[in-house]
Amino acid sequence: MTASMRVRSAAAWALAALATASHAAEVRPVAVAGYDAGGDKIVTVTFTSGQTDSLRTNEGLYLGAGISVINDDKNIEFLGTVSYKFASLHASNGDIDWTRIPLGALLFYRMQSFRAGAGLTYVTSSKLSGSGVAAGVNTKVDDALGFLIQADYLLGKVAIGVRGTFVDYKANGLTAKGSGVGVTLGFTF
Repeated sequence: MTASMRVRSAAAWALAALATASHAAEVRPVAVAGYDAGGDKIVTVTFTSGQTDSLRTNEGLYLGAGISVINDDKNIEFLGTVSYKFASLHASNGDIDWTRIPLGALLFYRMQSFRAGAGLTYVTSSKLSGSGVAAGVNTKVDDALGFLIQADYLLGKVAIGVRGTFVDYKANGLTAKGSGVGVTLGFTF
């Protein structure tokens, strides 16, 4: 399946989820943030002190925005987001950055103060880049389609939860597992 076919598939899935909402659906903008951990090591650095540190495929802080659509019965919610996700290693003589843009489409079942759901993620513009003595660390990573599961506790307009990400990254003929867990925070306007 080509990248454009995956994007069209994800878009069709999102439109199908939106179609479940009736004409009385509640549509609101959202802001999301969180931190994910886990996945395969993609780079390990040894500092002059002898200590080492690594970046993992699912690791990173993310900030994003999107839209929430809740059906008129208030029990089904679609959440579509676009985020910027990043993780870095810093040293006095160079830095390594792992950046990407994940698009998320989740369909939740809602209860009074809890929601649980699953969906798709499409990760684009992924790259590993270095500066200083790490300037040779520059890799563009292929776009990747994966799955998300998420469970949130709802406090009014705030959602606090955990999520699992299941995605594989490919670059230069190599594959790295990007599966991991994270914490998430959302605010609906």
